[in-house]
Amino acid sequence: MSNLIKAFDDLPVLIKFLLALPGIDGLAWGIYRLVKGIQRNNTTLIIAGIIWIFLGFAILWIVDLVCIAMYKKVTVFAD
Repeated sequence: MSNLIKAFDDLPVLIKFLLALPGIDGLAWGIYRLVKGIQRNNTTLIIAGIIWIFLGFAILWIVDLVCIAMYKKVTVFAD
């Protein structure tokens, strides 16, 4: 699982940005948050990952785009 997290963290900013587009965001960053929460044993991050999987395609992708544009990484519930 740590390999998946490291792979996502090491992606170029352009690829992170593309993964944050509608339709892809829910799966890509939702699974990232879910796996990171399981690895860290962080209930809040696990719940955020589950919510992101279901709502990421609808509205939460905007949050990821803003975070990537500002901080070069996904930061909301993922740090």
